[in-house]
Amino acid sequence: MKKISFHIPEQLDRRKAYTWLASWFGCGFLNPAPGTWGSLGALPFGIVIYAYGGIFSLFVCAVIITIIGLWAADLFDKDMGGHDSKMIVIDEVAGQWIAMLPAMGNPFLILLSFFFFRFFDILKPGPIGWADKNLEGAKGVMFDDVIAGIFAAFIIFGITIVI
Repeated sequence: MKKISFHIPEQLDRRKAYTWLASWFGCGFLNPAPGTWGSLGALPFGIVIYAYGGIFSLFVCAVIITIIGLWAADLFDKDMGGHDSKMIVIDEVAGQWIAMLPAMGNPFLILLSFFFFRFFDILKPGPIGWADKNLEGAKGVMFDDVIAGIFAAFIIFGITIVI
């Protein structure tokens, strides 16, 4: 089993808000699997947003975090000198919150939303993979996860219809 580690590269400015937003308050600096840590870090925020504001508030926050993510991911990538650094996990936050929308606060469905979102985000089938490969810059960083979140949300919605 790999040991969990935390590392912030020297070239990142720790005083900049985009560093902490792009990494979702440091979740992206955890290894291994920073994307999974980012999705886990999104869950408590999403649960609280849903608990206090309902599905509409969670949807609005997912849209807002996507917009913020476009800004933060762009600046983070410029600092790192590359594209789609694995330390950027604000995209996982947006996708996870979208995946949670039909869970309606149900703990079991929230857990399933996490697993289905990670499944689609890692395997990147169809339009998820297309967005990852063909959208440039921050759009590519963010929108493959948004689409993965939509895929997971459809699965969770289907489960809610069945049960």
